[in-house]
Amino acid sequence: MKKLTLAILLIFSCATAWAADFAKGLAAAEAGDFVAALIEWKPLAEQGNAAAQYNLGTIYYNGDGVLVDHKEAAKWFRLAAEHGKAEAQFDLGIMYANGQGVIEDDKEAVKWYRLAAEQGNAGAQFNLGVMHATGEGVPKNDKNAISWYRLAAEQGFAAAQSNLGHGYHLGSGVEVDAKLALLWYELAAEQGSAEAQFNLGVLYEHSGGVMTNLTKAVAWYRLAAEQGVAAAQVNLGLMYQNARGVNKDNKEAVKWYRLAAEQSLAQAQYNMSVMYQSGLGVIQDEIYSYMWMKFAAANGHLEAKKYKDILAKQMTPQDISKAQDLARECVKKNYKDC
Repeated sequence: MKKLTLAILLIFSCATAWAADFAKGLAAAEAGDFVAALIEWKPLAEQGNAAAQYNLGTIYYNGDGVLVDHKEAAKWFRLAAEHGKAEAQFDLGIMYANGQGVIEDDKEAVKWYRLAAEQGNAGAQFNLGVMHATGEGVPKNDKNAISWYRLAAEQGFAAAQSNLGHGYHLGSGVEVDAKLALLWYELAAEQGSAEAQFNLGVLYEHSGGVMTNLTKAVAWYRLAAEQGVAAAQVNLGLMYQNARGVNKDNKEAVKWYRLAAEQSLAQAQYNMSVMYQSGLGVIQDEIYSYMWMKFAAANGHLEAKKYKDILAKQMTPQDISKAQDLARECVKKNYKDC
């Protein structure tokens, strides 16, 4: 769940005395004195001030100056939500979706998301799109998902832009349109969305025709890979290994495969095995090749399951035992520096 943030604007319809006390609480919160903020806001919240109710919910959710108390947070969010405060409706929806302070209930989450979304809350619009896409709390409906993603995307919500691009890329809820996929992916990618950066790489590498641009594919894969996207790390490694959009560089390929393999991605582990078996970018080593092939097989790579047995037949029992010892040590280190 996102870290909830304090409401920073006064409700202009509130009484002057309320506004003054709310401002005192806000000044205290901005100074990091949440206990003082709580003292100022609680009486206002008890009198029905929705902004104060929302901020109390935020304080209890985040544990700012108090112990974390999701039940108390949900109580205050609900009161603010019932007064029509969109941020509270959105956050209450998240709490229902995650079962925090309330019994998990996807239908109730959808109810609150919808109320916030109809007021233009981009996060709620995005989450409502996800619920429609996955069929959680509502019947699965890709067209409805796209409609909600579009509303959030038009407000600049990066995750929604990425998902809208994905819809156009794969034809999910809309007709396939590579140009529109590119447009929405780029808007999200420029905001730092790693998912969109990866998908842009895929689009530029595999779209075919005039859109194919391997140099751009490499650039977007790299940005996503640097953010830790394992699939992007593997694809970037493949680009280096196969000289697609960059000069051939097996050492660089191994670097990126290794990073993805450390995240337990089976394809990357398989590729590491191949590199060690062939001595590409690393010193040839059948023991390390077997170790990585064993990991890939354990993580569900179908070809690895076959080749693991083939490699074993070419090794001595002592070498297999050594590879197994290395594998155990590698697991203890969470695949780091193996």
